[in-house]
Amino acid sequence: APLSLHPRPQALAAAEEMIMAVARVALLALAVAPAAAFLPAGRSAAHAVGASAARRSLNMVTAQAPPGQEAGNVMTLSRFMLEAARENQDLQEMEALMTSIQMACKTISNLVSRAGIADLTGAQSGGGSMNVQGEEQKKLDVISNDVLKNALRYTGKLGVLASEEEDHPVLIEEAYAGKYVACFDPLDGSSNIDCNVATGTIFGVFEQKEECLIDPEENLTADEAQVRCLLNTLQPGDNLKAAGYCLYSSSTILVFTMGNGVHGFTLDREIGEFVLTHYNMQIPKRGKIYSFNEANEPDWDEGLKKYVANLKDGKGETGQKYSSRYIGSMVGDVHRTLLYGGIFGYPSDKKNANGKLRLLYEAAPMGFIVEQAGGKCSTGKESVMNLHPEGVHQRCPVYLGSVDDVNELETYL
Repeated sequence: APLSLHPRPQALAAAEEMIMAVARVALLALAVAPAAAFLPAGRSAAHAVGASAARRSLNMVTAQAPPGQEAGNVMTLSRFMLEAARENQDLQEMEALMTSIQMACKTISNLVSRAGIADLTGAQSGGGSMNVQGEEQKKLDVISNDVLKNALRYTGKLGVLASEEEDHPVLIEEAYAGKYVACFDPLDGSSNIDCNVATGTIFGVFEQKEECLIDPEENLTADEAQVRCLLNTLQPGDNLKAAGYCLYSSSTILVFTMGNGVHGFTLDREIGEFVLTHYNMQIPKRGKIYSFNEANEPDWDEGLKKYVANLKDGKGETGQKYSSRYIGSMVGDVHRTLLYGGIFGYPSDKKNANGKLRLLYEAAPMGFIVEQAGGKCSTGKESVMNLHPEGVHQRCPVYLGSVDDVNELETYL
């Protein structure tokens, strides 16, 4: 069906203005910061400020930096994608898509940081507004969804998108022949907004199937076009071309992969750019942290109960007692697991036979990221990446993290 937007709230109009402002700052940063590092003494104060900002940003880069990153030569996400597209022309369209995604993430980051001030906390429409999963929508759920849709629809590279907040896949009329399909959760963990706990955006990008591409000359009916959209979105995680998440917390960090390693970029608000801070992220083979919602423990399978009990008692394969950490925001919990190792899980139970996490825009994208970083993602029985979705909002149990930890878990299930 044609793209249908929610009524434009005042906050959305402000968000669109913010996108344009951030874009102007980003263009200025691209023009000034890289060149400023090579300026001789005596150049203008504006160039000196640019060079200073670049050096401060570079200090955040981890010891394992990409080849060629020298003092003062800041690797922004925009530059990273430009160089990747220059080396591989097949990534030129992905570059345009990532530019829109990072702009949307900057906007959502600003909205989240100002939620209390701008009256963006609380439920949509005063309460009672539900998404297709029967979950109450927050104000920022709806606004974030619109920000991402509006940012992606005009790239000309996207034919179909699927969102947690949309009942059905949305056909982008401006780009019937777009190369890509995007699936996203615009604001994961939105129930945490009111108490100022970490939230995030999750996205996955597939290529459209050739047999499902829509030609404007076909004159399809709305129902026929919707069926074609559905076929494009129902792809296994193994077909992902890119995936990522943006964590909105004490800082804003965007972590993504295009199938050749995982990289993290932290938002430097001084220059309005995502700056490379985590190059070629690798998850430890074994961790010391487990992350489950233990309030559901009475409804778990006996094997899972025994696994977690053994971790607590130091009776697992390592013989060490594990610590428990659980935020209730998948992006925050997975980000910690990616950095420190261990295991994150949202299992099936007596109340939710298929678990609660959505396959297309939560489990598969996060699984792709973790496996690209050397980890593993499983349902407990098989790889999440091999699951062929039968519905856009299909759920599945998820266990992901360090390879040795996930392998040990599977012996209990």
